[in-house]
Amino acid sequence: MAAVLLSGLSADARTLRFGGYDWTIRSGQGGPGPNRWDESNVWLDDAGFLHLKVRHRDGVWTCAEVTLQQRLGFGRYQFQIEGPIDRLDPNVVLGLFNYPTSDVGADATHEIDIEFARWGNPKFPIGNFTVWPVEKTLKPTSSTFEFRLTGIGSTHRFEWTPTQVRYLSLQGWRDDDQERIHSWNYAPSDPAQRISQRPLPLHLNLWLFRGQPPTDQQEVEIVVRSLRFTPTGG
Repeated sequence: MAAVLLSGLSADARTLRFGGYDWTIRSGQGGPGPNRWDESNVWLDDAGFLHLKVRHRDGVWTCAEVTLQQRLGFGRYQFQIEGPIDRLDPNVVLGLFNYPTSDVGADATHEIDIEFARWGNPKFPIGNFTVWPVEKTLKPTSSTFEFRLTGIGSTHRFEWTPTQVRYLSLQGWRDDDQERIHSWNYAPSDPAQRISQRPLPLHLNLWLFRGQPPTDQQEVEIVVRSLRFTPTGG
């Protein structure tokens, strides 16, 4: 599902440093959802881990998002996550993804997504790997999967090259390829039309599908313990 992002950023938006990069914390209103985005729903703890929270306060549900200020290109993107992402409420979405700026392409193009969401339907699988095409007239391609975590941790990554995107999800916080949850290799015959060839900023967000509150009315917090980007050839 395309993120349908709107900027929602003021000139004095807060920033933080995580994973060796500078990020802008989103505030205001807009898509996806649409939702309300609150800077206080994003913070770093004493260990340097990034917290994202869906919070209910003063009668309003608010969400969390950070955007990398630098555009990264081909390489391997790895995220270590702490939290029950296999048991998210059907209306809650965790997104780890590249998204185009307006000079690169429109919404529903160029994205490379890892998302954990049931899109409002508890029967849908929770895991979603999706590549959005360069050409808006083309359809995205996805691999979805169900899983159960054996603990509180998981590792997820995609490796983006000019000709393919390789995805992998693992149990625990790992650098090897053991304890596999799901993998997918997207290698279309026409990659220049199907896979973005331009550097893109990375987004991390926790939000509510169609702006609807969690069905269980519970707040949600997810921790991104680490982000590691290894450029192609690095």
